[in-house]
Formats: sequence, structure tokens, C-alpha cells
Amino acid sequence: MYFLRRLLFLLPLLLIISALSFWLMKKAPGSPFDRDRVAATPDVERALKARYHYDEPVWKQYLRYFGLLWERNPQGELQHAPPSFDISYRYRNHSITQIIADGLPVSMTLGGLAFFFALGLGIPWGAGMAVRRGQGSDHFWGFVAVLAVCIPALVVGPLVALAFAVHWHWFPVALWESPRHFILPTFTLGILFAGKVARLVRESMTATLQSEFITAARAKGLSEPVILVKHALRLALLPVVSFAAPMLADLLTGSFVVETIFQIPGIGALLVNSSLNKDWPLLMGLVLLYAGMLLVLNLVADFTVALLDRRVRYE
Repeated sequence: MYFLRRLLFLLPLLLIISALSFWLMKKAPGSPFDRDRVAATPDVERALKARYHYDEPVWKQYLRYFGLLWERNPQGELQHAPPSFDISYRYRNHSITQIIADGLPVSMTLGGLAFFFALGLGIPWGAGMAVRRGQGSDHFWGFVAVLAVCIPALVVGPLVALAFAVHWHWFPVALWESPRHFILPTFTLGILFAGKVARLVRESMTATLQSEFITAARAKGLSEPVILVKHALRLALLPVVSFAAPMLADLLTGSFVVETIFQIPGIGALLVNSSLNKDWPLLMGLVLLYAGMLLVLNLVADFTVALLDRRVRYE
């Protein structure tokens, strides 16, 4: 019943998020027609606002966005107003559905690769530090994990591009055309999250290894690999599962910095450019996409935690 209630609450939550986001966007100063190459005359600007219904009250624009508005035609008949969620203010020759459909698969591929890279590197990294807690290797790799978390992709990206693409010519420097093009962006985007996962696993597994049931398992004569993998690591992964949901949503919706550095045609740049251009319909579409993915992935994370730890019960 708990997960069923969570599913039923997804739509109301999305509506609340959409209403708040729409109101905040409309309250921002300026309009999407301020950044045209040639300044529009007052008459032209009024015509543009009327065409895109930008001169209407915010509540009316919100209802029109989702196609929930009814209005009278010139003959006085009540008719349903077409939705405006698929109309971009800046990319006027492309629909928002088409724009997102073109960039989302690229961002999802990059995000998925970075996600598995972060987990594949971060989990054994953190487990190794926990097993060697207090030793020199623990301090060294712990320092490396802190560096991975603290150094942003804005610094890592150019450095790896200069070293492995420009200097040594091991990988292509940019674009998204073959598996060799995936390696540097995946590393740049995933190394920060790998450091976070390593620190989570290290702290969680350190606490787990000091638990009484681990001491009892050792007293029963179980081998150390069995204790570490079957008992300690399973519980140590619970914080990682909870962290993985927002991390995956963040990665799948693209990274503006990484996509800009490596000239990747994803939706990360769209999210920033739509904010700068005040392209509210496109920005709303991206916000709802991210919010929907975050809500669904958090639900999946809760379900996974219940599977990993049978002591967890959701009422």
C-alpha cells in the first residue's frame, strides 16, 4: 500500500512543482523577446506577446500551457484552447518535444555511462578504504576521494582533454560519434560522483564492520571475504542506494559543463540556454522531465532499500 500511495501522489506532486516553477519563471524580469538580434519596436513586441499569449495573466497562461483553458471564439462560441507546452519562444521552427527527443538520448547515454562508472569505481574504492581503516592506504585514497569531490568538472574536463586528447592523442577531443568519444566525458562527469560514493561506502562499511553481528559471524568461523561481501557490503550499500536516485536523475538529464567542454549535443546546455533566453515553455518541459525522473527514481530507491534490508518496512 505504501508504494501504491507513492505512485498516486506522483501526479499531484508534479502539478505542484509545475505550478510553482511556472509562477517563478513568469515573475523573473524581462521577456523572451528582449534578446532578439534587432530590438523590436513596441508594436512588434505587443504583437509577439499577443501571438504567444504572453500578455495574459499568469494563471491563464498556466492553464493554456497544459491545454486546460476554454475560451470564446470571434463568433462567441466556447471552444477548447490548444495547449502551448510544445511551442518554443526561441527555436520557433522546432517543437519542444522534438528538441528534447533529439538531445535526451545523448544525455541519458552519457549519464548512464557516468552512473555505472561512479558505482563501479566508487564501491570497491570505498570498501577497500574501510577494510584498511587507519592504515596509510586508507589515508591516501581518502585524500584522493576528497580531491575527486572538490575538483569540479570545469577543471577536470579541460585537463583530461589536454592530456589524453591533445598531448597523447589517445582519445578524440570532442563530439559524440563513437565509443572512443564516450571515455573522456564519462570520466569527467563520473569521477566526482565516484568520490562521493567511495566516501559513503567507506563510512557506512566502517560502521557496519564494528557491529555485533559481524563479530558473531567471525566467532562462527566465517571467512573474511564472506563476511565482507555477503554481510557487511550489503548493508553498507544502503546509503549508496538512497544517494543513487538523485544522482542518476542528475546524470541522466545532462551536465551543462561537460557537454559544453566536449561539444556533446545533449539537453544540459538546453537547460541553461532556455533560462538565459527566457524560453519558459522549453524550461518548463525540462524542469518537469527532471522532476518526474527524480520522483520515480526515489521510489525505485526506496523499493531497492526494502529488498536489500528486510528489516525496513514501509507503512
